[in-house]
Amino acid sequence: MKNYSFIINGHKYEVQVKNFDDNLAEVEVNGTGYKVEVQSLVAKPVTKTPTLVRKPVEIKPGEGTIQKAPVSGGTYTLKSPLPGNIFKILVNVGQTVYKDQTVIVMEAMKMENNIQIEKGGVVKEIKVNIGDSVLQNDTLMVIE
Repeated sequence: MKNYSFIINGHKYEVQVKNFDDNLAEVEVNGTGYKVEVQSLVAKPVTKTPTLVRKPVEIKPGEGTIQKAPVSGGTYTLKSPLPGNIFKILVNVGQTVYKDQTVIVMEAMKMENNIQIEKGGVVKEIKVNIGDSVLQNDTLMVIE
């Protein structure tokens, strides 16, 4: 049994809670017994997960785009797009090649990768051999 003391509109009330089952309570207020139905107020649940607060990401001009070197007349240098090993060379010096033609097959990360050219022309020089290890941006061949 719990005892409470309330002051409501300037009047003091002594309340004893005698029994409480589900939403029905037996209380005694200043010596008079009452059966009171208790309604629960649904409170907003409190989450324990913190909320991340940060500024929105601002994209600067030119950020997130790949800049390719301009391809103009004269010679074109084919560079390695990633580190790996030369697996196959599909063209020979003096051979005419066309834009988007696969000229070399590289093995990188246990996968075969086709290396294509961005500009057609004649193969002037091949700078690698089958089995060579190359790093990113190493020159593979020169095309005129």
